[in-house]
Amino acid sequence: MTDTQIFDADGRAIPFAVEGDGPALVLIAGLGLGIDYLGALAHSVSEEDFRVIRLGTRRVPSDPSASVTMSQLAQDVVDVLDELGIADAWIGGHEFGGAVARIVALEHADRVNGVLLLGVDEPASSPGAVEAPEHLRDDAVAQMQRSARGAAQLPPLAPAIPVLVIQGTEDPVAPAANGDALQVAAPDRVSVVRVEGGGHLFPATHVGATSWAIEDYLDWD
Repeated sequence: MTDTQIFDADGRAIPFAVEGDGPALVLIAGLGLGIDYLGALAHSVSEEDFRVIRLGTRRVPSDPSASVTMSQLAQDVVDVLDELGIADAWIGGHEFGGAVARIVALEHADRVNGVLLLGVDEPASSPGAVEAPEHLRDDAVAQMQRSARGAAQLPPLAPAIPVLVIQGTEDPVAPAANGDALQVAAPDRVSVVRVEGGGHLFPATHVGATSWAIEDYLDWD
């Protein structure tokens, strides 16, 4: 697993890690989670000759209580891509990170080749959060994320951009029904793959199945 770097600009400290070479895929971490839990998935996909960027939520060292909008988090993604010299990418994320990915596709469509949703964020259908192991958590940004998400309606899908949904069948936070509903709403561009037995942390616990679904859909073999 590659080391975490910090993109530090305009008072923002955005953690990220890059692995591999080739077409780019961004993986945005989920609510209250750091980027380390996506490391094994990123490594697996990068072995297929692709460049995988794991991305976390900004910190504001000068003001730990600072608020942020979903649009600002989407701009953070684009700014990191600019820093890395990446013109376009598949933009993906786990649950909350997927909501950010959808905003990127809406507001920066020229930078987005497709959207990857590792579980579909739909707070109204979620019975509650899953307690992740301490070493996977990023408690410092969890409240900022909740506030940003709570202030924004679930974004629509960007037109004409393909969407791959991968969802755990046993995920209580982002239930599989959320992805099914998204596919019904936009059958022309949404594809759904289920990871059998996968809970909320399936990108970390079911790496093989998740990686295979990404590679198979994008024909990266």
